[in-house]
Amino acid sequence: MSFPYRLIATDLDGTLLRSDETVSQRTRDALAAATAAGAAHIVVTGRAVPWTRHILDDLGYQGLAVCGQGAQVYHAGENKLLTSVTLDRRLAGLALAKLEAEVGPLDLAASRDGLDGKVVVSPGYRVQEGPLRVLVSDDPAELWAAPLNKLYIQHPALGDDELTRVARSTVGGLVDVVMAGEGIVEILPLGLSKATGLSLAARRLGVKSTQTIAFGDMPNDIPMFGWAAHGVAMANAHDELKAVAHEITASNEHDGIALVLEELLGR
Repeated sequence: MSFPYRLIATDLDGTLLRSDETVSQRTRDALAAATAAGAAHIVVTGRAVPWTRHILDDLGYQGLAVCGQGAQVYHAGENKLLTSVTLDRRLAGLALAKLEAEVGPLDLAASRDGLDGKVVVSPGYRVQEGPLRVLVSDDPAELWAAPLNKLYIQHPALGDDELTRVARSTVGGLVDVVMAGEGIVEILPLGLSKATGLSLAARRLGVKSTQTIAFGDMPNDIPMFGWAAHGVAMANAHDELKAVAHEITASNEHDGIALVLEELLGR
């Protein structure tokens, strides 16, 4: 059995994961068949390692994962960070001040670096329900008290797309800004993207971009699609990602990844 790609890169939320944060048996089987045919599977997610590890454990995942929008290359089998890029807190503070001067006060959350880094949230920040633990603090200094891999920002009136657009136009020369999901707009180190982390991980695996197929659903997956030979957007994907995708498959709820892999496997 042959498979035309040596690397399968999958986003997690809205892509590999269904809305209940599980991976269907059909998708698990398709990934297993593709890896048996010689491909490597690598998770490439906006989540930092502490928010990703339980999903990798459930999958029995032992390889490399790219976490934190490319900031972290993580070896799941060894529970070890191989690379970690942090956000310059002074620069991020300057960017935040410039942005708030433009749009008014923002609600914030800060993702701390490291294998067990907590996410510190200000009281007004809307946290998505789930098993992921956060530390709520009304002390602004707490957000900046430890090295960070990113900041999350929310605005009381602006929608995600508009906040991302304004933030990019206002502070895009200082930091990168991505929209990674509903209510999830992030400030990252300038030049960092999923493509950055994926290229580092692929180099460790001896795989080239021309040998990679990538799956995603949000604008933060655009750089990954630009890097990979073939980008597949889910049916539920953001229009910006669909516009640059080579292919659109079924939604994350309807085994979109499995459908593509099964076809490539000749099933």
